[in-house]
Amino acid sequence: MQLSDFDFHLPEELIATRPAKPRSSARLLRAEAGAGGVTLTDLHVLDLIDIFRPGDLLVLNNTKVIPARLFGQRTRGEAVAKVEVTLLEPAASGGWRALAKPLRKVQEGEVIRFSDALSATVTAKGETDLHLAFNLEGEAFDAALAQAGAMPLPPYIAAKRPADAQDNQDYQTVFARHTGAVAAPTASLHFDADLLAALRAKGVRFVEVTLHVGAGTFLPVKVEDVTTHRMHAEWGQVTPEAAAEIRAAKAAGARVIPVGTTALRLIETAARETGTVEPWEGPTDIFIYPGFQFRVTDALMTNFHLPKSTLLMLVSALMGKAAVDAIYDHAVTSGYRFFSYGDSSLLIPGTAG
Repeated sequence: MQLSDFDFHLPEELIATRPAKPRSSARLLRAEAGAGGVTLTDLHVLDLIDIFRPGDLLVLNNTKVIPARLFGQRTRGEAVAKVEVTLLEPAASGGWRALAKPLRKVQEGEVIRFSDALSATVTAKGETDLHLAFNLEGEAFDAALAQAGAMPLPPYIAAKRPADAQDNQDYQTVFARHTGAVAAPTASLHFDADLLAALRAKGVRFVEVTLHVGAGTFLPVKVEDVTTHRMHAEWGQVTPEAAAEIRAAKAAGARVIPVGTTALRLIETAARETGTVEPWEGPTDIFIYPGFQFRVTDALMTNFHLPKSTLLMLVSALMGKAAVDAIYDHAVTSGYRFFSYGDSSLLIPGTAG
């Protein structure tokens, strides 16, 4: 299984830099695999009200994106240097692991000041990243970060325009609760309060899990043999209550449908040992590529992904490589918008019905 197997031509103009307004007006490609191939239907996210069935259980990732991009100054005597910092993940020992540009401008023990309220000391420096200890904790840190930071837009958007105030709303799900992500669970960005209410009224059920999406989600695969790729680890939690709801849905014959690859990766991690979802908490580096045995997932709602990405490998594992080739050919030729702010798809493998 080679990296080149997961490549495709993507016209630059299909990369979305702003989301659809309202959220549920985005296009939705329904793809259902069957014995005769894959059936494709062009719809909109609002049509999920007609597609989902009473009893379907949607798994939502309730992580909350932090404004992880910071612009500060390092003072060394009379010399002042501007430093851009992107927070990557909280460290188990406290503080944050982060990237800095330019990294050479800071040394261990130096302080970077981001605002009157927020500063950080460089406690360790490696070849590619560093460790920061901030002057604030808890709610005081969250408040100061909200004032000083900017949303960490994906590289393919940030290369086209800087983050602005609108992204504070656009790049956050309406059910975000637990702070810790530095990238959004983007399939969930298509849901607004009205759509959630309409689905509940139909009898669709929801369960929330937490996976703090890391910046590593944007890292390219650098090995030609994809089976040797090592995934970045991300912290997640499936509570006992959430695990029980998912098990009950499976036992009742209802479909379990994660919204986004992050929710899928987490519930499949929680089911690896026993075959059913168990309460789970910790870092996961699960890598899903063709040949993977899904234990929980019956369908998946997800956006359109980068060529040669682990996420494209994941959807190929769920639907089959030939089906995904057909899905993406159709998406490109039909002008679907790609990536974090783009359109969505509902992928239903052949056994899901």
